[in-house]
Amino acid sequence: MDDQGSTYNVKLYVYDLSKGLARQLSPMMLGKQLEGIWHTAIVVHGEEFFFGGQGIASCPPCGTLLGEPNAIVDLGNTEVNMDIFTEYLSSLGESTYRAERYQLFEHNCNTFSNEVAQFLTGRKIPSYITDLPSEVLSTPFGQALRPFIDSVSITPPGNNGINGHYGLR
Repeated sequence: MDDQGSTYNVKLYVYDLSKGLARQLSPMMLGKQLEGIWHTAIVVHGEEFFFGGQGIASCPPCGTLLGEPNAIVDLGNTEVNMDIFTEYLSSLGESTYRAERYQLFEHNCNTFSNEVAQFLTGRKIPSYITDLPSEVLSTPFGQALRPFIDSVSITPPGNNGINGHYGLR
């Protein structure tokens, strides 16, 4: 199949892991308003790709237990075909985005989505997502929770691992 010259739409799926609790509780707990605790994924080539505690994974769009995203951001188009994208993801999965490198605040699904978005489109994901960890950690409550938060690993169930377990479809 020759897909030279083809373009593919790239979307960012944004999920609030707190299901609205961050908006309700953050003023009391953090002293500032947070709109959500964001999990993101890149949707391209008919698949949703994300990084979690099991490494890089994929599923059909909206195929995790998170259901429908809270927001979908159109990041533009890419000329990167599936073969090149699969090679790129495999490379990331063997180096920067191995499962054991996951850290809830510094190296997470949003870090992955931002890097992949830049590779595919040259655009970053919205800063309200990438700035969230520093916002939380800038509060006394965030600092107090830091040891617990560093031990947390988030992996939305219902995925196919890119490296190791299942391979890319």
